[in-house]
Amino acid sequence: MQNKFAAIIFILLISSSFFTASGQKLINSPYARFNLGTLEPSGSFRSRAMGGTGTAIRDNSTLYYTNPASYSSIDTNSFVFDFGINYGINILNDGSEKHSSDDINFDHMLFGLPLGKGWGAGLGITSFSNGYYSIADKVGKNDAGYDPVTGGYIENHSGKGGITRVFAGTGLKMFRYFSFGANFNILFGTIKRSNQFTFTDYFNSYNNDLSEKLELNGINFDYGFQAELPLKNNYFLVAGASLGQGMNYRTRFETLSYRYNYYGSGDTINWSADSSRTHIPGTLSLGLSFGKRNKLTAAFDYVMTNWTESNLYGSQGYLADARSLSFGVEYIPEKYSNFSLFRRMEYRMGAHLDNNYLIINGEQLKEAGITAGIGIPLRRSMSKANIYFDYTKRSGKGEIMHTENIFTIGASLNIYDPYWFLKRKYD
Repeated sequence: MQNKFAAIIFILLISSSFFTASGQKLINSPYARFNLGTLEPSGSFRSRAMGGTGTAIRDNSTLYYTNPASYSSIDTNSFVFDFGINYGINILNDGSEKHSSDDINFDHMLFGLPLGKGWGAGLGITSFSNGYYSIADKVGKNDAGYDPVTGGYIENHSGKGGITRVFAGTGLKMFRYFSFGANFNILFGTIKRSNQFTFTDYFNSYNNDLSEKLELNGINFDYGFQAELPLKNNYFLVAGASLGQGMNYRTRFETLSYRYNYYGSGDTINWSADSSRTHIPGTLSLGLSFGKRNKLTAAFDYVMTNWTESNLYGSQGYLADARSLSFGVEYIPEKYSNFSLFRRMEYRMGAHLDNNYLIINGEQLKEAGITAGIGIPLRRSMSKANIYFDYTKRSGKGEIMHTENIFTIGASLNIYDPYWFLKRKYD
């Protein structure tokens, strides 16, 4: 037992130190200039490899926190831990030029443990949104937009920060085939944005810097339901639903307009700050899964969030209602094979179609992606390493809407011990 607690402490120290040192995910997306930045996908890497499904999936070795009702599937004496990092590449294309950026960063840390028979708990930390971007443009005599009165200038637009989600929840099997659950969520974070205009005739002109800072924090709840119907020959059918509670969050929004010159003198043109409540809407997820235990799982999810109900600072006219369709499948040739690692491995694939929550000039941003992944069992253990891949194309139809090709590779360590809380009789 002492070794197990030492392992937990070691995992916490390594995980927290990595999270602290990793900082911001530096994937450059100009679309992060709007709203809360780019929203990060939810779910463990097992879930994301299956297109992002999980509303109607129950599994004792994986924490499907998007539906807290699934916590009731955690075994009575088991312990679940999942820690993941990802590497992303974003290739921007505006029709004439291409630009790429890449970064590796912390993704999630999840824990699951039993509270009783048919009663489990889950907690974790994940990223909710990313506000990083960096855009620069130089305008000279021969460029469109040049004004001989002001002369040439350089634009620099940048953003940093994001929103983090911490959650803790519980799920209980209340009837033979029905489970219910709830998550307590904390959202917090700061997003900073800067717009600088530097004139090439810097000796005789003032440069301008307009900055924004949005601070957001608060709590909300989401609730989940799952109905499981066991079928003959180890087949199953599960229906699930989860509903996030729309809440008003404490926010503070500051704007600062500042001008300065080459000689170091400058002054504030305008400063304003507003502290109030900002409404963030809830999310409704509906799911269905079908398959054969320890062999095959096919899942389908539909997710909707009415972002037009939000009154987010600086986002008037840029918010659209988000919709998502996702499908995924997992196949295990022979879960308990004694001779072949490849037959014990879990093979996954999926796809997703999304209407993004960003709209520009009446054109809503669209996303489409394909996913794949594998689960590699660790030797002499029920634990495994999960690897997933996602390719997503993000684009719009308007003239100012560029295309982004996003490639993401993630790796996670999923520790599952079915006898974690059993006391040994012999050492």
